[in-house]
Amino acid sequence: MRRPTLSCSPAGRLRVVSHLNPVMLRARLGPRDPHEEHRVATPLELFFDLIFVVAISSAAAGWHHGLVEGHYGDVLGFLMVFFAIWWAWMNYTWFASAYERDDVVYRLLTFTIMVGALMLAAGVPDLFDTGQSVLLVAGYAVMRFAMVAMWLRAAGGHPERRHTALRYAGGITVVQLLWIGRLLVDGQGWLTATFWLLVVAELLVPVVAERHGVTPFHPHHIAERYALLTIITLGEVILASVQAVQEALAQGREQGLLLVIVGGLLVVFSMWWLYFKRDHVPLFERSVRTTFTVGYGHYAIFASVAATGAGLAAAVDVVQGEGHTTPRAVGLALGLAVAIYIGALTTMHAFVGRDRAETLGGTLVVIGAVATGAVGLPVGTTVLLLGLLLAAAVAHSGLTQRRREPISLPEPGLAERGPARP
Repeated sequence: MRRPTLSCSPAGRLRVVSHLNPVMLRARLGPRDPHEEHRVATPLELFFDLIFVVAISSAAAGWHHGLVEGHYGDVLGFLMVFFAIWWAWMNYTWFASAYERDDVVYRLLTFTIMVGALMLAAGVPDLFDTGQSVLLVAGYAVMRFAMVAMWLRAAGGHPERRHTALRYAGGITVVQLLWIGRLLVDGQGWLTATFWLLVVAELLVPVVAERHGVTPFHPHHIAERYALLTIITLGEVILASVQAVQEALAQGREQGLLLVIVGGLLVVFSMWWLYFKRDHVPLFERSVRTTFTVGYGHYAIFASVAATGAGLAAAVDVVQGEGHTTPRAVGLALGLAVAIYIGALTTMHAFVGRDRAETLGGTLVVIGAVATGAVGLPVGTTVLLLGLLLAAAVAHSGLTQRRREPISLPEPGLAERGPARP
């Protein structure tokens, strides 16, 4: 993108000259420099994230309604849908970090993935109702086959990593055909078993593809992309909670909401604070194993944030006496979501600096969150206690920050070639 420039008019006055951004129809999709300065998310990537948050919101809404109605098994549907959303988002994000080329073909393929995400979101209700959704599978297929086209372009534009790109294209195609064939499977047991088998197959595709040649992703860019999706997902939590409160107020049932509102804000603000208390770039520079662990481990972070939004919305419903669930069930669902979030963050931060006090604090918060949710207190009290617990974790992280071990730098050889990417 060309930046506006300054020029001098005949009268001697400075003026800003704005340039159009020319977009080629089709250009060679070559690799990007993994050490490029000022590498930030593009407007297309930000738009891409917003579309995917629609799908995240749909998945969270499905778990919210299942929790309120006492259909606790719907958490499995939530985890399944969220995997499809997260995996498609992550595959595109890492590809764009290594090969992003702003031509018409690239934009159209990106838009195609967005359309697939919207189709997937539209099919979420069917999955929660019947355990299967043709529209959801079709949306996922649209996203994945568009990625196949992306990798075939990369194979032609990056000869040094041609075999890596072709392994991606072939692996994605085979696994996607198996997903389509899964539509013929009947019975909840077989549906669940085949789902997790194909999840393993999906996770193995990057491992196999990059075994003999890694793609040139940008660590700073990847860290920013993960951070942006975390922020946007937290925003979805706020939106879901506000909508639930608005509905309660519209029905004249504002009594008992204060504790949920205060506790919910403490939970969300503390989640943001705890995620951004460290620079996550070193996590993607240290080693191949760390990169895969952190890249895949963010599934737990993103999913737990979305589940927290569902739990807060369900808490509002329970306070108003709606639904067919119990305060203990909602409290436990919310406590587990918070515990998974803190546990994942604590584990991830341990890769950067092994501060025993920080690890111990995170472990205690995990135990405290589960215990708070399991006690069976009134929902408003449970939400407030969870908020105070996370606020205490924020305070503890500030106290231990000065005593944290220094971050170790990656080995020069690893930094030059870049670690393997999910």
